[in-house]
Amino acid sequence: MDFLMDLHTHTAFSPDSNAPAPEMCVRAHALGLSAYAITDHCEVNCWYEKSHYTPEQLVGFSEQYADLYAFDYARSYEQSVAEITRLKAEYAGKLNLLCGVELGQATADLEVSERIAADPRLDLIIGSLHQLAGEDDFAFIDYFRMTQAEIQALAGRYFNTLLEICRWGKFDVLGHLTYILRYIEGKYHLHVELSAFRDVIAECFTVLIGKGKGIEINTSGLRQSYGKTFPTLEYVRLYRDLGGEILTLGSDAHRPEDLATGIAEGTELARTAGFSHVTLFEKHQPHFVKI
Repeated sequence: MDFLMDLHTHTAFSPDSNAPAPEMCVRAHALGLSAYAITDHCEVNCWYEKSHYTPEQLVGFSEQYADLYAFDYARSYEQSVAEITRLKAEYAGKLNLLCGVELGQATADLEVSERIAADPRLDLIIGSLHQLAGEDDFAFIDYFRMTQAEIQALAGRYFNTLLEICRWGKFDVLGHLTYILRYIEGKYHLHVELSAFRDVIAECFTVLIGKGKGIEINTSGLRQSYGKTFPTLEYVRLYRDLGGEILTLGSDAHRPEDLATGIAEGTELARTAGFSHVTLFEKHQPHFVKI
């Protein structure tokens, strides 16, 4: 089966998507997915309305991108989870729809993150990192203005912050491990010496494995200028060699036509890395699916 699952997708409840959740479900059903999760963005450092935050807390949110930053995720999170819960009932027996969230910057506001982690409606939480304290979102940084040393330092902060998130660990899978390469290498065609961070990446994996958590193969890079998955085979294999067993597949689709794209390639990558199964979650309980 080419389309086993797609466990990382977004709808109009994410600020970077215009896709109605019902339309995404129609597409998922038409593709015959064995499992489909909606995991809308929830950036915990923007949980409240912008007026809630002090100027010091907003350092890094550049004025030139003010219209692109979203706040008040408390509202959009509740809207998303309520709609997915409704759709789960509507599609009962027709589509294995999972209620998820992509939890960004969990350690930036642990009180909010703990609240979300305890939400009984959720099946799946993807832990991710899109922005560092004091910096713009990685999507908005002008990397041409940075030296190679500054780019390496930024990448170092990224992976060390990921390690902090892994040590907190109240999520199910770590999302798109090498996310920063989407922009630095994919968009700007600059280089990151990723081997410099192999030890901290390995430590992330060791912590995740110890907590019974997994990683995902995020296939969005295959349809973008980056041209590769997040992460690539080398790091999926490292996770496996360290004893990792929990692996999900996600397209990171923000529109119906991208749903499940690259999943067949991601499945083959999982096999090449030594996996005989991938994972889906129901109420945070992993279920293994043979590939």
